[in-house]
Amino acid sequence: MLCVFIFSYLFEATRSKTHSNLEAKQQELKDTIHALREKETELKSAHDDLELRIQERTLQLQLSNLKLKTEIEERKRSETQRRKLETRLARAQKMEALGTLAGAVAHDLNNILSGISTYPELLLMKVSQDNPLYGPLRTVQASGEKAARIVQDLLTLSRRGVTVFDTVDLKQIVQDYADSPEFKKMISYHRAVWYETTFSSGDFTISGSADHLSKIIMNLVTNAAEAMPSGGCITIGLQRVAIPEENQDTVLEPGVYVQLTVADTGSGIAAEDIERIFEPFFTTKKMGRSGSGLGMTIVWGAVQDHNGHIEVRSLPGKGTTFELLFPVVSRKQTERAEVPVNHRLGNRESILVVDDLEVQREVATDILQMLEYSVESVPSGEAAVDYLRECEVDLVLLDMTMEPGMNGLETFRRILRIRPDQRVIIASGFSETDLIRESLNLGARAYLKKPYSLESISRAVADALGGKKQN
Repeated sequence: MLCVFIFSYLFEATRSKTHSNLEAKQQELKDTIHALREKETELKSAHDDLELRIQERTLQLQLSNLKLKTEIEERKRSETQRRKLETRLARAQKMEALGTLAGAVAHDLNNILSGISTYPELLLMKVSQDNPLYGPLRTVQASGEKAARIVQDLLTLSRRGVTVFDTVDLKQIVQDYADSPEFKKMISYHRAVWYETTFSSGDFTISGSADHLSKIIMNLVTNAAEAMPSGGCITIGLQRVAIPEENQDTVLEPGVYVQLTVADTGSGIAAEDIERIFEPFFTTKKMGRSGSGLGMTIVWGAVQDHNGHIEVRSLPGKGTTFELLFPVVSRKQTERAEVPVNHRLGNRESILVVDDLEVQREVATDILQMLEYSVESVPSGEAAVDYLRECEVDLVLLDMTMEPGMNGLETFRRILRIRPDQRVIIASGFSETDLIRESLNLGARAYLKKPYSLESISRAVADALGGKKQN
């Protein structure tokens, strides 16, 4: 029995110890599993944190790359813009130098043309059509008018062609040109060429000279027709465009513009020629067969005079498109009825002609006397001031450019000190825009271009004496 008891005791003791060890092992296993799970959680957290850091770093790198790319593109854009501005500056400087020369030549030619273009007109009023001299006089008159138009081209080239601006409808100017004899004659020479217009809705009112704007259209359309010897289509378009504040092109101010487009389907312009097409006498045509070689130069100068901008797009064999932008202004009615010259005769009103050239004084005097005005003349601004200290006149016809001595603007200022209400018309064959505008701002009734014509001088004088002031 004792043995059995001892065996049982030992068995129980062994089983109890084994059970305790087993529980300890189980607990240790549980602790290990818990520790592993904690480590797994820490590892997952570290992995997630690493992925987040990788994503953040990748995003930083992408942002840095994007910023670098943007900076590179901005530098390229700035460099391209700089080259464009340098090209425009070089062109403007070249045109300024040529314009100075052209303006001086135009001034001298206008003085010479005064007698050639004006006296035939006066003589034709006294000669019947069956007189043998009538035909030669008409020829001289037509030649003088043609020479005057060429001089006007030179003035446009010199950036002194547009001195008085009206509020004009560009759509009406396009339509008037399309209905003009000049356009119909040009189209008759190019029978395989047709044209169409694409006008968007809206107002196309700008500030400018209808004559100069019409000449821009004429030159562009004529060039387009000549670029299509086998025929094709000329498209003239008008639309309003807005230049935003963030505009990158520093040449154009933000605002609303009228865009005039003249496009053709002709031979196009080679890339190396596009930058040169506005240079005087540059042409890809055969010399002597088409105009004076100043057509596109006239276009460029007139666009600049109107505070506009011009762009050219062309592909050889595909055609050329010219896009011109002019600032929009509010519409204003400026129409006035045409009055025949013989209804604008004077009533012996007194007029003082002031000009340093004798031929100019004689021409103006003869025209004004024929229009039944009482006329006196003096050769300088100083003489005009002395005359007006002693005598009153209804109107002064004052030349702007006089040498030596005071110019027209200074003379006008001196006259106003003596006679603040004196009516004055400014005249010039070499119109210096700033001086003309300042004179008009001081109260000059009108600006009269030389060479004089019976129509222009009779209208200007009648308006001035009638109390109307031309703006």
